[in-house]
Amino acid sequence: MANKDQVKKAADKAKKTGAKDYFKGIKLEMGKVVWPTRKELGTFTGVVIATCAIFALGFWLIDTGVLAALRAVLGITLN
Repeated sequence: MANKDQVKKAADKAKKTGAKDYFKGIKLEMGKVVWPTRKELGTFTGVVIATCAIFALGFWLIDTGVLAALRAVLGITLN
């Protein structure tokens, strides 16, 4: 477990790093990213669009069902 002096030293060091070091770190981390190929990206995009369409259809069906139930229970028309 870190003691108070170690925590303070780490905090001081973090304050001393500038914008240049920050962006250098970002560039370093971005180099570690494994980017998808064009084919993988197309597949992933298709899966996301299909999933969104399925959920939209599901929510529409649930909404329609709840509206029909309200109309049946209340005996009124809701617009």
